[in-house]
Amino acid sequence: MGKSSLEIILEKELTERQLDRIIEMAWEDRTPFEAIEFQIGLSEKEVIKLMRGNLKETIFKRWRKRVNSGVSTKHLKKRSEDITRFKCSRQRAISGNKISKR
Repeated sequence: MGKSSLEIILEKELTERQLDRIIEMAWEDRTPFEAIEFQIGLSEKEVIKLMRGNLKETIFKRWRKRVNSGVSTKHLKKRSEDITRFKCSRQRAISGNKISKR
């Protein structure tokens, strides 16, 4: 059996801020799981377990449905080859849960 959400957090020594960032990246449709693995070192399965352990059940189910619906580009295989970046060009920088002003 795999690791729980708490075991992943403890093993990777994730801070609350890092956990918030992972959830933010996972929630964003344009950020593929491969980008999360590249930047943070968590596999898709580990991200899913973190999301399951840190979101309400209904919110988690809604997120999984969206990720698997075909609308989301959470997997590089579903993305257009023209997209070569990890985040949307229109996405603002976020710091301390406040959107920074331009």
